[in-house]
Amino acid sequence: MDIYASDEEKAEAIKQWWRDNGRSVVVGVVLGIASIFGFRYWMTHQQTQSEQAAVLYQQTIIAINTDNGETAKSSAETLMKNYQSNAYATFAAIELAKLEESKGNFDAAQDYLKWVNTNADLDSYKQLALLRLARLYFEQASYDDALNAINTASTSAFASLFSELKGDVELAMGNQAEAYVSYKTARNGLNSGEPRDRLLEIKMADVAASDEG
Repeated sequence: MDIYASDEEKAEAIKQWWRDNGRSVVVGVVLGIASIFGFRYWMTHQQTQSEQAAVLYQQTIIAINTDNGETAKSSAETLMKNYQSNAYATFAAIELAKLEESKGNFDAAQDYLKWVNTNADLDSYKQLALLRLARLYFEQASYDDALNAINTASTSAFASLFSELKGDVELAMGNQAEAYVSYKTARNGLNSGEPRDRLLEIKMADVAASDEG
């Protein structure tokens, strides 16, 4: 717009600009307002979802601590169904797996751990569930299933624990050479001075002595 135009020319220029651009301006303003309110709604919804999930998780823990297994299962499974991506659902499933394992319900415990491994948002929780699942298989002497679970593990903070468990499984299967390698791998993955270092050293020595015998 020419800054030296007369007032009438300025008024006419403004009218013409509005005719040309007014609709897009209105649409832009409406969309901007909608996006602001949409974001606020999303934030409120997320907060509400998190609060509801927290209540259900608290109910699950209270029920477990008071030996009310059915209530614990109901609250946890509601979490897992309706708040699948929430961390509280992951925590609840892990707690239920521990509860079922303590009662000797190994199939149910495995199902909860598999759910965590499939649905948890954070890889660390997926790997923790996989480690516990592999241990559960090992304790039931389901060695092939244990090895399959271990071999699907990704590189993680639990790598040394997976390797140690693999050594335990291989040893139980009579594969002493493989067990020794797994224990060595587990030990190499430790930081200096960690308590498990001595345990792994003993396991390696026992395997070596047994192999020589």
